[in-house]
Amino acid sequence: MPALAIRQDLPAEELRRLARREPDRRAATRLLAIANALDGFSRAEAARLVGMERQALRDAVIRYNAEGPSGLHDRPRAGRPEALTPGRQAALKAWVLRGPNPERDGVSAWRLVDTCTHAEEGYGARYSGWGMSRLLRRLGLSRQTARPRHAEGRAAERAAVKKWAWTDVGRSAARRSAATRWSSASPD
Repeated sequence: MPALAIRQDLPAEELRRLARREPDRRAATRLLAIANALDGFSRAEAARLVGMERQALRDAVIRYNAEGPSGLHDRPRAGRPEALTPGRQAALKAWVLRGPNPERDGVSAWRLVDTCTHAEEGYGARYSGWGMSRLLRRLGLSRQTARPRHAEGRAAERAAVKKWAWTDVGRSAARRSAATRWSSASPD
């Protein structure tokens, strides 16, 4: 069976130049394999030099012949459809941004578990914690945690932490006076 002919409108040097500038690594590999084949290497050798199988090179040649260098990019895959429509995703995002009512809901911020439960009860869409995290990320939301605060901390310590005034609040009186003596002493 004769070898599949490769279109000759671009020379091998031009294909290599395009491969060097190509940000998509897989498309660049396909360009290099076709350039090797145009330089006279056997199909098996041209594919082996760039780390692909001979059948993958054949598929790339068919796509190159039909569409040119732009045909060597991966095509988008269909994947699983979203469980929530774009309108329901917007409603979920608005619900998350409104936040919980601490008296009614018992939490001060929504957790992934709460968001998954809301999506299932409100829209009939079931998400795992990981899937909901990815959905919220795609919606432009990020995970934030509240800053912890000790309930029994002294007022001065809370004020220092709140203002980011890292002073000597926690030092003992003896250490404070020693620190003042050293800082007030004048050099000889």
